[in-house]
Amino acid sequence: MSRPVRLALLAAALLGPTTAHAMDDDMRASSRAPMAMTLCAQNSDGSKIEGTSKFCRANGYDKLVASVDASFAAAAAKTAANVRPLLKRDQAWFNEMIREAAYTAEEADEDELRQNLADALRRRAAVLNDLARGFGRPGLTGAWANALGGVTLTATAPGTYRLDAELNSDYGSDKHWHCKLNALVKPGPDGWLAGVTTPAQPTDTAAKPADSVSIKLRRQGDTLRVVLLATEEQWFSSNDPDCDRLGQVTGTYFASAKQDGTDKTDTSFVTPTFDCTHPETATDEEICADPDLAGNDQRLNRAWKALLPRLDEATRRALTDDQRHWVSSQTLQYPEFLHPAWEKRTSAMHYTVSGRDHLNSLQRERIALLEGFDDKRAGLDGTWLAYNAIIRITVDKDGAVDAQGWKWSQADWKGGCDYDISGNIKSGAFRSSEQRKNPDTLERDHAMLIVNRLDDTFAGKREGNSGNDGDEPKCKRNITISSTARLFPAKPSEDIDNPSGGIR
Repeated sequence: MSRPVRLALLAAALLGPTTAHAMDDDMRASSRAPMAMTLCAQNSDGSKIEGTSKFCRANGYDKLVASVDASFAAAAAKTAANVRPLLKRDQAWFNEMIREAAYTAEEADEDELRQNLADALRRRAAVLNDLARGFGRPGLTGAWANALGGVTLTATAPGTYRLDAELNSDYGSDKHWHCKLNALVKPGPDGWLAGVTTPAQPTDTAAKPADSVSIKLRRQGDTLRVVLLATEEQWFSSNDPDCDRLGQVTGTYFASAKQDGTDKTDTSFVTPTFDCTHPETATDEEICADPDLAGNDQRLNRAWKALLPRLDEATRRALTDDQRHWVSSQTLQYPEFLHPAWEKRTSAMHYTVSGRDHLNSLQRERIALLEGFDDKRAGLDGTWLAYNAIIRITVDKDGAVDAQGWKWSQADWKGGCDYDISGNIKSGAFRSSEQRKNPDTLERDHAMLIVNRLDDTFAGKREGNSGNDGDEPKCKRNITISSTARLFPAKPSEDIDNPSGGIR
């Protein structure tokens, strides 16, 4: 079986087919999963999936689950084709959250937790019933909701709105996020309404005041897209007494009942280079959900088509291969940061702010390479970028070379190599300051740069070789990982990440 390579930008005819690979469930589009809730369900042999039938019947969950399923089916039937996958994703996220809460309620056997679970199911059915009446609502004003909470927009002046948001997600036990915030948003030049949050101030006068955070919103077809532009520190914590975590504010919200919405606004759906009625991956779903991400996808397509004809054949082949790898890695991007593996205690929760931000950053990084491809560069000096590596090289007037960068293993936050390379240019070639059998190397190949070409061979011999033939591994966490990389010249850009290291 084969499928065309979608470069999120490149026509399949240009690249041809590639072998399909099994996709893990967390990478596949949530909208492609069965929507019936698995809470109270059983396997064909009678073994429980989530919650025994006895537990469900004793607490009335089986009837509540049936009500939620019926309400979702009614709402989905009224949803526009390009928005239906986003509603299905929202329901899949609710199912993930409720399964976690059900496990806690059954194991702890506490009245309060069992009642909380029942209340969550009732609220979801009510929300879905309201959404079924809200599709097609114009404008921005009124209530909007999703699985993790809701926002209300109120017009305060022509073009200006007050946003009141309340997120209240409960995964059972201590896995609970609550965030209540408000902001005034005004039209910006990019089609979004933007502003900053007005955080509640601590009652303790000695405490540090809470930070304001940038926020923006825009219609995306029949949905409202809200994006919180927080720093990484703000994603995971907040000193606002009304908001213990900001991590779930970013999201797709659906109109709640046919109320308000009499104001005028652009309700067009910014479409990426693929079909949003049938997204294949979780990353695809997020691109379809967000006008900026969809616009980035379009821009990538234009940059790719403009760049390829001007490259020599060797560089074109290598960049095409690198682009295939980059596209393949994008299936990992959003789910990797939506459920961050390194945040073990709360990895079951949905870090929507973090997931969207990283996806946007890597799209823009790739755009910076394609639009700023410095194919006229001579020598080594400058920034070099690939789908899995980045390095910045400086060469002084005496030929001394300093190179700093990083190579990463996609979706493996421990699988990286740091580049810290020094040496000199002698007779037109780089000579490492290292004195060992496998020294660092930097060499040009057409418009490209090859870092540590020989390390591929050395890495393949390290497994089970305690002596390593005098070779010291360049990737410390895993001695069989090679630091070899083929990179491409990129002009300076604020969208190219600092190569000091980090989870990609």
